[in-house]
Amino acid sequence: MFIWDFVMGDVMDQIIDWFYGHLVGFLGDFFAQMGNMGVELFDMTWVQSIVLFFTYLAWMLYVVGLVVSCFETGIEYQSGRGSVKDAALNAVKGFMAVSLFTTVPIELYKLSVTLQSSLTAGITGHNSGVGELANAIIGELGNISDVSSVGSSGVFGGLSTITSPIMALFIIILMGYAVVKVFFANLKRGGILLIQIAVGSLYMFSVPRGYIDGFIQWIKQIIGLCLTTFLQATILTAGLMVVKDNALLGLGLMLSAGEVPRIAGAFGLDTSTKANVMSAVYTAQAAVNTTRTIARAIPK
Repeated sequence: MFIWDFVMGDVMDQIIDWFYGHLVGFLGDFFAQMGNMGVELFDMTWVQSIVLFFTYLAWMLYVVGLVVSCFETGIEYQSGRGSVKDAALNAVKGFMAVSLFTTVPIELYKLSVTLQSSLTAGITGHNSGVGELANAIIGELGNISDVSSVGSSGVFGGLSTITSPIMALFIIILMGYAVVKVFFANLKRGGILLIQIAVGSLYMFSVPRGYIDGFIQWIKQIIGLCLTTFLQATILTAGLMVVKDNALLGLGLMLSAGEVPRIAGAFGLDTSTKANVMSAVYTAQAAVNTTRTIARAIPK
């Protein structure tokens, strides 16, 4: 029995060391490839063509909505309820919305990423982003040949008494999970913003008619997306800096960065596209029904 335990213990140590080496190598390669949070997506020519297409679509819907608004105002004016002033204000609001709904979200998203990079540089004291900080920690772990020596290496502050290699692997996996999750979430937001711009063009039919509730919710989603991009990377950076002094507090900060979208959604700043798409579908259905009603009301 003693020989069996000795052999299995030696085999398990080798398996854990192998897994540790490959995990550190994967995280090191991944952190070295981390980019600029998806901002460069909007510098591509084909993405700019897609944005231009939905700009033309929005202008077309705005013109149709403006014509429908004139008919609605004329029909209501016959019964004494129409207001030319309100119709003119709605037309101005629609013109401003259709002129800015593609440029402002992109520039606001770029501004949030730029501010996050500047704030990270100010916090760290040098030009280090999330990838550089995480890669520095992984680089120090890569210099440790034995996983059982992680606790005494000083990489994770406050955990010098770690003797179990499983605990060291668990901490490394949590750190990698937090960074990878936030990175892919930020990388995905470039595509989400493109979808939101496409869906936002459908609201240009209803804005000149005075129905702006759906468009206001769309604006909240744009603000929530940019705010989440800024906060997630900032909190993750703070967590990476705290890891060397207090590993548990640092891991807590890093894991809490993934909860920013859920908290923002609780305050009405939902960053998902589900509610946005459903609202746009409802707007399109309302537009079709309104057009039919006006067509029936026009005398032949």
